Amino acid sequence: MERIGIPGRDLYDLPTSKKTFPDGCNYRIEISGVERPEVLEALIDERDKRDVPVYRLISMCMGATLLDDREIIRFAELARDARMEVIVVPGPRPSWDIGRQVWTEEGKRSGFRHRGCDQLNYFISDMMRCYELGIRGVMVTDEGLLWAITELKKIGELPKDIKVKLSVWAGCANPAGAKLIESLGADTFNPVGDLTLPMLASIRSVVNIPMDVYIYFFESFGGSNRFWETPEIARIASPCYFKLEPETSSGEAYKPWTDPKKLAFLAREKVKYAEIIMSLIDKHYPEAKISKQGAGDLAIPKP
Repeated sequence: MERIGIPGRDLYDLPTSKKTFPDGCNYRIEISGVERPEVLEALIDERDKRDVPVYRLISMCMGATLLDDREIIRFAELARDARMEVIVVPGPRPSWDIGRQVWTEEGKRSGFRHRGCDQLNYFISDMMRCYELGIRGVMVTDEGLLWAITELKKIGELPKDIKVKLSVWAGCANPAGAKLIESLGADTFNPVGDLTLPMLASIRSVVNIPMDVYIYFFESFGGSNRFWETPEIARIASPCYFKLEPETSSGEAYKPWTDPKKLAFLAREKVKYAEIIMSLIDKHYPEAKISKQGAGDLAIPKP
């Protein structure tokens, strides 16, 4: 394994990562479930009240197809003015696709994938709709789609400034998978949420792109709370985003009919949790640097 560039064992000595974001900083905050403009307005208000920088929004997890053009433009304008990166999920998402295998007991092991060329076409078309309305970031769950987007960017069929994040649903859980994802063109990726510190360190040792680490996880995924590990994660996994998604389940949280008032309340709670994480890192690993709001490498919307 070492001869092909990956560790022979997980890194139990937990080496300090020498890698950083382009601004020289170690960690940033990512908040998911910012589904609609009114939810983003609540998040921005809470961010300003607490003076907590929020860098990336994972948004429209229900599928961007279900927001009209005016909603997406308004969302892009709010995020632009607040200097936040937006990663949207074009629709229809695999869980709302034509097949139901992924929801069966056996099928749950297969992960989310887009079935056939039509579904790839629909995703890319909705991605370009969002791009034309100002969005510059997209989340994918399928390594084949990731490869296709990268190849289309290479030949000029897609804009080169689209930032692509690979979702936790892709199931990346080891250094070999992380190297594959990076080679396929991912700009950032979300490994599975229950990796140990040595496992995270081993992944960081072989890739340079940011790692998006779950700190508060869906109850349906185990409900993990890793707040007290964040100083060590910042040290060994830099550059990393800390990801907050305290929800019952993704299926429940991101149904199109979920009450925006509930989502706005949770957005405010997530900002509070980010403040707690920052205070823990300041106390237990003060050497860690957090980026300034609006860092230059973010995919901030351009409506």
